[in-house]
This record gives sequence, C-alpha cells and structure tokens, in this order.
Amino acid sequence: MQSLPQPTRARDLGLNLPGLPGPLNAITDVHGLEVGHCTRIAGTDLRTGITAILPQGPKLSALPAGSFALNGNGEMTGLAWVEESGFLEGPVALTNTCSLGRVRDGVRAWLVERLGADGLLGGGLLPVVGETWDGRLNAIEAQALTRDDVFAALDSAAAGPVPEGNVGGGTGMVSFGFKAGIGTASRQVEIMGQTFLVGVLVQANFGARSNLLMNGLPVGQWLKDRLLPQLFHSPNKQPKQDGSIIGVLATNAPLLPQQLKRLARRMGLGVARTGGVAYNTSGDFFLAFSTVAPTLQKGMEQWQVLPNTQLDPLLEAATYATEEAILNALCAAEPMVGVFGNRVEALPHEQVRAWIAQYQPPVNLSPAP
Repeated sequence: MQSLPQPTRARDLGLNLPGLPGPLNAITDVHGLEVGHCTRIAGTDLRTGITAILPQGPKLSALPAGSFALNGNGEMTGLAWVEESGFLEGPVALTNTCSLGRVRDGVRAWLVERLGADGLLGGGLLPVVGETWDGRLNAIEAQALTRDDVFAALDSAAAGPVPEGNVGGGTGMVSFGFKAGIGTASRQVEIMGQTFLVGVLVQANFGARSNLLMNGLPVGQWLKDRLLPQLFHSPNKQPKQDGSIIGVLATNAPLLPQQLKRLARRMGLGVARTGGVAYNTSGDFFLAFSTVAPTLQKGMEQWQVLPNTQLDPLLEAATYATEEAILNALCAAEPMVGVFGNRVEALPHEQVRAWIAQYQPPVNLSPAP
C-alpha cells in the first residue's frame, strides 16, 4: 500500500527557527504526554472536533501548573482552580465555543467511568476545557459534538507524533485568513548539566492576514490580497482581525506554579512573533504544567525546583515553541469548504518556500564580533 504524504511543517518550508527541537518537535517529547483527536467532518456544514491532552496518560495526579490570559474574550473552564491551587488535576480538552459545556461534562463522565467517582482526587475534579470559535466553517450552533466524541478523543490519546492542522478541536479553525487548527512543537534546553524539554500544543484561530510573520518575514503583507477567505454567509463578511488561541505547555523541568505561570506568559510572546496582537474580542488562554510533582514525606510536600536564576532557557523555549507550533498549524492545514459554502484556503507552500529561500537571512553559526 502506498503511504500517504506527511503534512508539511514549518521547517519543511526552509524556516531556520530558533532553538533546538526535541526528537518529535511535539508536546509528546515530554515523557508521559499523550494527545488524542476526535474529528467530525460530515455533509456540507459539520467541521469540528475535540483534541485531548493527557498529562500522564491514563494516570490521574496533581501536577504543578500556572495559567495566563493574554486577552480574556473566551473561556477555559477549570482555570480558576488551577490558579487557586497551583495544580492541574486531569486531562485538558480543546473544542469549539458552543460545545464547551458538553465537552467539559464529557471529560468528567469519562473520568468517572474510567476511575470511579472516588478516584477523582477527592471527587471534586474540575475539567479544564478551552474553546475557540469555528463558525466560519462549522455549523457551530448545532452543537453536534456528543459524549461519545469526547470519549473517542480521550481514548485515542497516545504518545508519538501528533496529527496537526484540520484535526480535532482545530478542524474548523482559521488563522491570518488561512486554514489553521492544531499545531505543536518542542524545545530542549540544558540547565546545570541537565537536559529539559518544553512542549507546546496550540489551537490556532487568530490573526489578521497582513500581520502574519514567519521567522520575521512579512509573509502576510506579501499575501494580503491573495487567497482570501470566501465567506458567503458569516457574522463578519470580512476576514476577522481578531480571533482566539489556546496554548498548552508541558515540561519535565521541576518548577513551582508561579514559575509555570511565567512560562505561560511567554507563550504570548510566541503569538506576537507570528503577528498576533490580542485584539479586543480575542480569547487567548495559556496553560503551563510540569510533569514533576512534589513528593509527600511524613505528611509534608517536598519540592525540589530550579531557581529563578536558571529559568531563562525555559522562558526562551516557551516563546519559540509556541511560535513554531502556530506556524506548524498553518503549514499542516489543508483548504476547507464548510457551512454556507464558505471556503478558506491553505497557506501557499511553494510561494512561501520561494520567499523564504530568497529573503531569510542565513544562519550565522560563528560568534558575534
């Protein structure tokens, strides 16, 4: 059987992006991370889905976490408790705006079925579910996603390469006027003789066409009048300047919740490096967690964490991995026709590849004078 071609990623176009990726250049480079998708594409108007992130596979435990809202016109359930407690206590799911409640309830039902109510860390677990609006391509008000779809996303979660683009929660998402969706990337850094990994997964649905940057190149300006979305019926007939992005960061570096919040803030810098502005009606939420939990000794939590003076490589990694995850979402996505015949084109790979080859500065491996 002939194998299908692999989706294009940002580096396939020749981008010399900063930082050293992990082996998969994905959030699953962080040991224990699993990602699953449920993708619903049917008829002329169903273009949506769910992406699930399991921080430690089927195991449920409290992991240090912090979050940040760059602009708060959106929703990510469970973040109030993450901020209050400093811990993430279960899976993270991403979906469309109008299915947020159903997916949240579905995650809870899945946990009860798999673990029993008594196994939910005291029974009070509040699922973390983020949303972005896919109404350009999906009949979003139909709320077509079901509990079975939530279970399918969670049950399919696995380690290894992560499908990107028109999959899961990213199925109907659009960024910079191009088809986008799910993207992921990772960075590995050395701190005090140890190697640590930072992995990011995004659901990208934001950005004005003219603002798009690819490793600093003004690709959006070059394409500002080309391949524009064809919106025959939409609340906004013109390509939106705003939108939303949900970003999830995982690391195996031992960190405190407030340190993880600092990493979550740097994810917003990664958005800015692609041309994101966080406009008034944008919903930009970021969650960062560590897979290294404190140990319990004689009833007391024991923490061993990196000092703040050693965080710079991780802050840099959070920025660069977020940038590349967004670009990977754009590069992997394919054109889509959806509800009302609305059509959104994909990034034109060959044209962008040619511009990168012509205008991207060469990598300078020699030290500065």
